[in-house]
Amino acid sequence: MQAAGRAEARGGLSAAAGLLQRAAALTERPGKRADRVLAAASEHLQAGSLQTAARLVAEAEADAGTDLQQALVARLRGQIGWAASPGRSASVHLLRVATQLDGLDAGLARETYLDAWAASLVAGRFAEPGGHLPEVSRATLQSRAMAEPSPGPAHLLLRGLATLIDDGPAAAAPSLRQAVDAFVHDPDHGWFQKGANLVATAAVLLWDFETFALLSSRWTEHARASGALAPLVGSLGVQELVNTWRGDLKAAAAARDEGETIAEATGTRLFPLGAALLAAYRGRADEAMPLIKATAAAAVERGEGISSQAAHWTESVLRNGLGQYAEAAAAAEQAVDETHLPQITGWVLPELVEAAVRAGKRDVAEQALRRLTEHAGDSDWPVGIELRCRALLTDGTEAEPLYAGAIERLDRTPLRPEAARARLLYGEWLRREQRPTDARDQLRAAHEGFSAMGAEAFAERARRELAAAGEKLRKPESQAATGLTSQEQHIARLARDGRTNPEIGAELFISARTVEWHLRKIYIKLGITSRRALREALPPLGDGFSAGPR
Repeated sequence: MQAAGRAEARGGLSAAAGLLQRAAALTERPGKRADRVLAAASEHLQAGSLQTAARLVAEAEADAGTDLQQALVARLRGQIGWAASPGRSASVHLLRVATQLDGLDAGLARETYLDAWAASLVAGRFAEPGGHLPEVSRATLQSRAMAEPSPGPAHLLLRGLATLIDDGPAAAAPSLRQAVDAFVHDPDHGWFQKGANLVATAAVLLWDFETFALLSSRWTEHARASGALAPLVGSLGVQELVNTWRGDLKAAAAARDEGETIAEATGTRLFPLGAALLAAYRGRADEAMPLIKATAAAAVERGEGISSQAAHWTESVLRNGLGQYAEAAAAAEQAVDETHLPQITGWVLPELVEAAVRAGKRDVAEQALRRLTEHAGDSDWPVGIELRCRALLTDGTEAEPLYAGAIERLDRTPLRPEAARARLLYGEWLRREQRPTDARDQLRAAHEGFSAMGAEAFAERARRELAAAGEKLRKPESQAATGLTSQEQHIARLARDGRTNPEIGAELFISARTVEWHLRKIYIKLGITSRRALREALPPLGDGFSAGPR
């Protein structure tokens, strides 16, 4: 195993997996051989080689003679299945394995309970009986693995996530905070790479965006450095979400392009939440709605409740931007009705408050605000959002300090879209209060912010309000389409910036010959004949060059 560690340090996970496979082939004792084959399968799983991992698990099963080895076979089979197609049954299978491991190895049991919790989070309302979050959380808290007197970071994380479902955010916060801080201060913790998605989830459940972004970036760096392609796909999906929340829609699109390329190469899957939110904030209904509808349909087919909820949430964002408030309220209400998915519920409630107020459904908005206070924390992000929502439901001059407070709080965060939305709502309120000069100041700032981000629907909503307040702005011309697919746009950008075909191929995990094939198609679509002409054929970044979903 030490040799495998050295091989991983030099050549990444694939090198370590190959060394372990060769060692297993030379091992005569069945028990020892099973251990090495299982270790090789685990490395291949992390590297994104799912078919090889599955084949090795089948080999190990024949030699697995102990209860622990048999449990590890079942665990790896569940992890491989979940990586290939998360859905209804994964949480039940992984919870059963965690229970098997509970009396054999407390550390492995905790890791498997975390796997089961994550699988249950993804399945949501579609999980099979016995695999819903309350059931998984209750079984976790009652397990022997949770009786450790001096818990480490993974133990604290598991306790916090299970307590969140069983007893609510306030009871869970201390354990989640300790776990997140421990991983932040120990970036080389051996378990972090395997559990990075749940550590980042814990940060966002605490409404700690800065730590969420830090952990997501660290997750991506670790995955790149080790060649862990399956985790890299997951981390890029989260990076897309982080960058969209920051208002950096171009960086979000770049993360999506890279993630899609690696997912296609490895057979893993890029979760659609980031892509749907990116499309919603871009605000182009003809692009966003087909993606959102496809996400919702695939969620039902694959048994992914979290994707179903995300589709409804992102539709509410899109429709609020477009000013279609009745439709936004309907979509948000569907998202809120999804059960036991705390990660998104706290994000969709502000959309429901805004949409319901504008649609004349005050009672719905008031109920949503009450629920939001149960999810909110005390950092600038949730306090700013709650103030913004409360202002929408406050009559007369008492609303003004709430809007001002929301802007002050959200300006202290990296969440540029949220701050711009607070200014937009404040400007709309000021105009209705017959204060056009003050309204124009807020609406102009909102319009400039949304325009710089590329959030077209919200920018247009601010422009219309500015016009109603007496300031005329030229309606932006539609962006010229290049006709390139998302991957072609990514390759074209890299080639335009001077990268060679082998360099582009290495970054996108495709061959140099495949890059050349794509470039020939790009030249035809752009009406050019060489790489040199790309600089003129493609607009500069920030001037309308879009890398949207295919």
